[in-house]
Amino acid sequence: MWVVTGYRAGERAQILALAEALGWPFEVKELDYRPSAACISLFRASNLRGIRQERSSRLAPSWPDLVITAGMRNEPACRWIREQSMGRTRIVHIGRPWARLERFDLVITTPQYRLPRRDNVLQNMLTLHRVTGARLHEEARRWEARLAALPRPRIAVIVGGNSGPTTIGRKAAARLARQASVLARDRGGSLLVSTSARTTSVAVEVLAAGIEVPAHFYHWRRDDDDNPYFGYLALADAIIVTADSISMLTEACATGKPVYMFDPDRTSSQNGDGTDFRLSGTLYRWMMRWGPRRLSRDIGLVHRRLLETGHAVWLGDAYPDRTPPPLRDLERALSRVRALFSGPAAPAGPEFTAESRSKQGISWLSK
Repeated sequence: MWVVTGYRAGERAQILALAEALGWPFEVKELDYRPSAACISLFRASNLRGIRQERSSRLAPSWPDLVITAGMRNEPACRWIREQSMGRTRIVHIGRPWARLERFDLVITTPQYRLPRRDNVLQNMLTLHRVTGARLHEEARRWEARLAALPRPRIAVIVGGNSGPTTIGRKAAARLARQASVLARDRGGSLLVSTSARTTSVAVEVLAAGIEVPAHFYHWRRDDDDNPYFGYLALADAIIVTADSISMLTEACATGKPVYMFDPDRTSSQNGDGTDFRLSGTLYRWMMRWGPRRLSRDIGLVHRRLLETGHAVWLGDAYPDRTPPPLRDLERALSRVRALFSGPAAPAGPEFTAESRSKQGISWLSK
């Protein structure tokens, strides 16, 4: 089995979550893309012209029985791999593919992409994730002493940033700081605040200045081994997540703790402070309404599912006094992938060890 990793962190995490959960031997393939990669993908090519082969992982026999991938730029290479195997290689694509759905053996997707129902399309509620009981236990041990001085209940605040139609700027950050502080103060607790790669410097500054309760504040840094993100998830009694990121919402819900969604637009009428303007966000909303569906995503469909199933509420609303059903998305994905192969035997493939992972430069994914 080959794992052709995505070029975005969320996609990479999903690919590895599925590969690791399958328990089959796998090898990671990292691709380095040319500027022309997007155009080659748009024309549904099946070749390696979009990648710099000398800077990418070696793609050569023996060809795998299974390729797991995500992202439009990976599609031509994955189709090329299948051609080299004389059609034996099966392709599992996570997210939304650009090519026709029938060109994939299985597509694992979520509601915001609005893909049609097909026999080879698995419609999950949330994304695949790597939040496990063992990982949370380990991260709790790692961070417990460092956060011990903060009063309980501790409320994690996981902050995304500008994405699609959503803008998290100065005004949204101020509202988030105010509402999170109120929730913690009313309960006599504290905040565990983590920004992310998409959080703008302005939003970070306003958010940090606006918090009015005891807090531990993490300003995101690339390749930081001391990132407390999973420690926050492990030690929080409740979690606030900005509604722009389905991956962060998924990971918060996977903990089984109360999850509150913060929507910059939903709170716009409160306190008369308005919303942040971003031209690209306005154009994206226009495209969602009038443009081709494949060019946009509607994360509001995910929000509605979370509300309907009781996995989350909007920040400011009362949390229901009931336990939501457990998430089964990963289990469903595993079942569908295994069904692609007849018999109990796993696909053949090279062993994938911690040493080979480190050599291929993705050891950070296991942090």
